[in-house]
Amino acid sequence: MREHIKILGILHVLLGGMGVLAAIAILCLFGGLAGLAGVAAPTGDAALAAPILGGIGGIISTVLLVFSLPGLIGGIGLLMMAPWSRVFMIVISALHLLHIPVGTALGIYGLWVLTKPETEAIFAQQVRQASWPAV
Repeated sequence: MREHIKILGILHVLLGGMGVLAAIAILCLFGGLAGLAGVAAPTGDAALAAPILGGIGGIISTVLLVFSLPGLIGGIGLLMMAPWSRVFMIVISALHLLHIPVGTALGIYGLWVLTKPETEAIFAQQVRQASWPAV
């Protein structure tokens, strides 16, 4: 089951990383368009369009980051076998069910892996090891 946890962590890191990269690309694209609109005609309608384009790009990239960062952080937590990551990723996997089709497949796989008794035992062992006092 450890292999499945590792695979799930890698998949979440990849999907979250792609979301972060998409957010950066959209921010750069809309920022560049806003800059071009401002330089092309600094007066009139173009001056009005530049902040609107920048604002739209900022909103879209913020939404992408809000949806991508939890999966990225949780995936890193799964790879590090952090005790908090199992419950966190169960919630993220349930939310991924709404993102058809890739998110749905990842959500089903995540729920299957993380709700198994073997997985719960692995993370319970990690909690016991983390709380054991150092000598």
